[in-house]
Amino acid sequence: MKRAIFYLVSLLFLTFSFVAVASAEQELIVSAAASLTNAFGEIGKKFESANPGTRVVFNFGASGALLQQIDKGAPVDVFASADQKTMDQAAEKGLIISGARKDFVSNELVLILPHGAKTPVKALQDLTAGEIGKIALGNPDTVPAGRYAQEVLTNEGLWEELKPRFIFGESVRQVLDYVSRGEVDAGFVFATDAAVAKDTVSVALEATKHKPITYPIAVVGSTKNRDLATLFVNFVLSGEGREILFSYGFKKP
Repeated sequence: MKRAIFYLVSLLFLTFSFVAVASAEQELIVSAAASLTNAFGEIGKKFESANPGTRVVFNFGASGALLQQIDKGAPVDVFASADQKTMDQAAEKGLIISGARKDFVSNELVLILPHGAKTPVKALQDLTAGEIGKIALGNPDTVPAGRYAQEVLTNEGLWEELKPRFIFGESVRQVLDYVSRGEVDAGFVFATDAAVAKDTVSVALEATKHKPITYPIAVVGSTKNRDLATLFVNFVLSGEGREILFSYGFKKP
């Protein structure tokens, strides 16, 4: 009887110990632009290894959509956008901590085609050819890559002419998927997105007539993990963090 009680007490002790350890784990929620999916996934693992007891939870999507979620009260500790405009809006709404905003990488906008496409596109004007039917780009209202594409095509005088051919994606990665699967004839994505799908898409040209593409990162004002969030931002900005980002094709801001 005494032995049974001893085993029961031991089991209860181990159970409570497990619960205590589990509850002690810190969870950091990071909302980041879809184009950061691969690079931040690796950075998250490195950060967890360097900070035992921490679990990084990522929410990837269009920068504008992520901002809307934060504005509506979604629990987020760190926000990384693919453009300055979205982060400016976050600052104007008081959603990020003042002085905690940093630019950490830059990117390029490219026009991609399905791998093996037979229709040559050497200049943006070639998109007006009859062989080019559907053209994918992110929704300019929420997707930075789509906004940059709109800026380029407007500056080239092609926006209105090509508008009937546009297929809008809800994120830059959705646009990448459309092109990868051959569901459209061309699409605008970031160079880093094209790089992760080099087996299914080819880069036709770099679209340059747009504002510089720089990515800011900031600690969200409503965070309950300010110290940990700041630690993550500093890790992204560190030599190790940037080395990972550069390995995925991102460049210095």
